Amino acid sequence: MVRTALTPKWLGLLAIVVLIVVAFIKLGEWQLGVARGEAQREAVERARSTPAAELTTVLAPGDRFKGDLSSRPITATGAYAATGQFLVPARRLEDRKGYWLVAPFVVEATGVAIPVLRGFTTDPAVVDAPSPTGTRTIRGGLAPGESPVSDPTPLPRGQRGSIDVAALVNAWPQGSYNAFVFLESEDPAAPDPRVIPVPTPLGDTGIQLRNAAYALQWWVFAAFAVWMWWRMVRDEARRGENGERDSDDSPRD
Repeated sequence: MVRTALTPKWLGLLAIVVLIVVAFIKLGEWQLGVARGEAQREAVERARSTPAAELTTVLAPGDRFKGDLSSRPITATGAYAATGQFLVPARRLEDRKGYWLVAPFVVEATGVAIPVLRGFTTDPAVVDAPSPTGTRTIRGGLAPGESPVSDPTPLPRGQRGSIDVAALVNAWPQGSYNAFVFLESEDPAAPDPRVIPVPTPLGDTGIQLRNAAYALQWWVFAAFAVWMWWRMVRDEARRGENGERDSDDSPRD
């Protein structure tokens, strides 16, 4: 069979099969990209259309953060604490490197603080700015607390390695919820040109099944093309072997 496969006829056909396989693989990758894009678009539309719930109706102080609360739009009424604001270094927004600005927001109904990611900044001095005062209503997306970051180099005053809510429970006199909020808006607003909002992440959006099935279909076609080439080579080799046997078995004068 190997000898048959290495003949010019079958090597030429193999080259065509390879081109077809490469094309089918690329088409499958394209369909998979479409599937992910569709899933992302659907996730964005779902997040935008989901009505915001009052924080106290979905999460109580001390409650464990459940996975289905990730990116959940919420509102809360209260006020920023006078102290406790901090920066989280080594964060990125698009192509810029800087800090997350996080402040304790004391929920009026419970008296417990929830960390609010007010935004991204490249100015480390912004942590010294006073938090907005007075009662306000915030809106944003929920997220679970981050894992602690172990760094042998001490961070400057007013900075923390992550939004570790377990550490904030003891650091803030009001305690802390087991979650934080990506701030989207607040009323009344207190804009700071040095602070840029950070969009609420959508988490794992999965893939759109219909286009994923199309991707799998193209890859099956690619495998089928290789199998067909192998099958035809095998059949040709067997015909050649049978012909040789018939020739050997034929009567001789």
